[in-house]
Amino acid sequence: MAYENYTTFKTTTDGAVLAVTFDYPPVNIQGIPMLDDLNQLAETLEGDRSIKVIVFQSAHPEIFVAHADTNFLKDMSTTAVSQDEVELLYLQTTLERISKLPQATIAKIEGFARGGGHEFALACDMRFAARGKAKFMQMEVGMGILPCGGGASRMARQVGLGKALEIILSARDFDADEAAAYGTINKALDADKIGIYVDELAQRIALFPAESINACKQTVYASIDKPIDEALKEEAYWLYQATSKTPAIKRFQVADEKAMQNDMSNQRNWKHW
Repeated sequence: MAYENYTTFKTTTDGAVLAVTFDYPPVNIQGIPMLDDLNQLAETLEGDRSIKVIVFQSAHPEIFVAHADTNFLKDMSTTAVSQDEVELLYLQTTLERISKLPQATIAKIEGFARGGGHEFALACDMRFAARGKAKFMQMEVGMGILPCGGGASRMARQVGLGKALEIILSARDFDADEAAAYGTINKALDADKIGIYVDELAQRIALFPAESINACKQTVYASIDKPIDEALKEEAYWLYQATSKTPAIKRFQVADEKAMQNDMSNQRNWKHW
C-alpha cells in the first residue's frame, strides 16, 4: 500500500516497520492539516497487515510535535452544554484512532512534546525519550482549559491519579528522566542511543505475526477498563482470534513432536527462538 501525499509528515518503510517523520515547519503545530494526515494514515494502516510497527519521530531538531493549534478553541462556544449534548473533538477522535491501530506504535521523542504533542505521544503504545532533548508539558490549566486531546483521560491510566494531577495542574516542563520516573514514557535514553534502541525494538516486534501483535495490544488495552473476570474473557477471546489467524497451533504441534519444551538447551537459549 502507498503511504504518500501527506503535508505534515514523511514516511519510509523498512520491512514491516513504517517510520512516520513529522516535518511541518516551523514548529510541527498540531492543526487540521496534521489531523487530516493522521486520519488518512490510519485509514490505510487499518487495512494493511504488512506493516506491523509504526515509529513516530520528528525531523525538527528541537520539537517532536508542538501543542494543538489554538484556532481549535478560539471559536468554541462560551456557553456550557449538557453532557448529553457533548460531541468529541476532532483532536480526540483522531488520537483515539491512532491508539486503536492494529499495529504497535512507538513514539521516539527527541524534542518538545507539549500540550497536544504530549497527548499524541500518550496515544501511542510505547514512548521513548532522549535525555537533554525531550521536554514535556500539559499547559492547559494555565490557559483556563484542560488537556482535551485525551491527556486528562489517558494520564491517570498511565501514571495513577496523584501523578496525573501533579503533571496536569503544575503545567510545567519535565524532562526525559522525570517522565520515566512519572511513568509517562517507557524509558529515557541518551541522545546517541535512542535511535538504535527504538530501531532494534521495532524490528524485533516486526518479526512476529501481525494478528498476534494486534491480539496482545487489544487485550492489554481492554484490561485497563474491565473487572478481572471480564478482562480474562477478553484475553480468551483474543487468543481464539490469534490461533485462528496465525501459525501458532502448527508451531505448538511441531514443538510437541520434537519434545522441544522439555529440552533443557531450549530453556537456556529461549531468546534465540
